[in-house]
Amino acid sequence: MQTPSVAIVILNWNGRKFLEQFLPSVMASVYDNKKIIVADNASTDDSVIFLQQQYPQIEILQNSSNEGFAKGYNTALKKVQSDYYVLLNSDVEVSPNWINPVIDLMESDAAIAACQPKLLAYHDKNKFEYAGASGGWIDEFGYPFTRGRVFDVCETDNGQYDEPQQCFWASGAALFVKSKIYHAMGGLDEYFFAHQEEIDFCWRLQRAGYKVYVQPASVVYHVGGGTLPKGNSRKTYLNFRNNLIMLAKNFSLAAALWKIPFRMALDAVAAWKSLLGGDGGYYIAILKAHIDFFKWLFVIKKQRTLPAKKDVQLSGCYNGSVVWQYFIKKKKTFLEIVNNK
Repeated sequence: MQTPSVAIVILNWNGRKFLEQFLPSVMASVYDNKKIIVADNASTDDSVIFLQQQYPQIEILQNSSNEGFAKGYNTALKKVQSDYYVLLNSDVEVSPNWINPVIDLMESDAAIAACQPKLLAYHDKNKFEYAGASGGWIDEFGYPFTRGRVFDVCETDNGQYDEPQQCFWASGAALFVKSKIYHAMGGLDEYFFAHQEEIDFCWRLQRAGYKVYVQPASVVYHVGGGTLPKGNSRKTYLNFRNNLIMLAKNFSLAAALWKIPFRMALDAVAAWKSLLGGDGGYYIAILKAHIDFFKWLFVIKKQRTLPAKKDVQLSGCYNGSVVWQYFIKKKKTFLEIVNNK
């Protein structure tokens, strides 16, 4: 039986230093039927020259402009033929045997469309990493969190989340996905540009009847914040705007009518708190995010065809408020929250 083909596709934008640092680990990946591709988002540094000189065996796909994470990948993956895609951030160090456990799991069930490895922090390898930890969850009001990271608290990895299991979303930092399903679902939502597009994608996968998994037997180490560092106002804007768009796309109308206004009220509390604390940039970013959400809702959305809703049971959903548990009840870990409503 032939080993499924795997295309590891690294989206790069001015990431020469990360390519130099982390490509050796990717090249050392143990898997028979793999190819490594760098999709360059019109970098203005010497990334492409570096690759051509140092890694002539790596295929380079050059996008004509910086299309962001979502469109950048959609553009590149239209040109890639493979059974599986791995969307891999340039700031990720992989362990040698990180591919096989994920592929074996996904091959065992045709309904598994996407899967992530365990993400640990590159600079503190005993701790879970913010972007995905050991599988993404979501609460009743659309707040994402993970097994191993709730808001800004990243747990120490003591093996507490080492069992493979279904989750709500898999991290875009190291996202395995079956290629045919990726294209059948229309790929990532290009309007998102960057941030939370993988959560939206996984939500749509689940609504279409597919499963999303985490396979902790595969381990990678993520730097995080490589393109837009934490605290960046652009990052704040995209996270708040995209989260609201995601809720409007995927909630039922009945849920959206009350949950989205509630979310916006909580956003406003965060905005005013930051303004009173002296961070005007954070306040402006949230305000702009809300304005642009309404622009999407009443102007742009009319041009979009959203997937039909199906009555399916979603995995990785916490039927409660992670905000309430974390800020009011002071529950700081995933298990404390999901086991104590």
